[in-house]
Amino acid sequence: MLNDKILYMSDRPNLIVDLTFNFSLKIINFIEVLEAKRKFNMANQLFKSGTSIGANVCEAQGAESKNDFKHKCKIAYKEAEETEYWLKLCKHAESYPFEQELLDDVQSIIRVLGKIISSTK
Repeated sequence: MLNDKILYMSDRPNLIVDLTFNFSLKIINFIEVLEAKRKFNMANQLFKSGTSIGANVCEAQGAESKNDFKHKCKIAYKEAEETEYWLKLCKHAESYPFEQELLDDVQSIIRVLGKIISSTK
């Protein structure tokens, strides 16, 4: 689908920033598939939650404190869980397109964010 080596803002790798930025790009492409099939409500939900993950991770990079960083990561985590829900609905709804790669990606993001949150003291 997309080149998995796209870096978000700089040449310095940041795993969660890069994962969520690339995921947002994949979500945007999937939204076009949903809209082509006239699944506008699902497209809207997935666009909002799927791109919000990376936006919150990006905000966390400029956090004012460790608590602020952790809070923004928790919001990103919740958005990732919501996105996982919408993708699972697509998987199980008969007339909806589905891409397993997106579900795998968001589950990886959830695991990484969970580790970041639990290790932030």
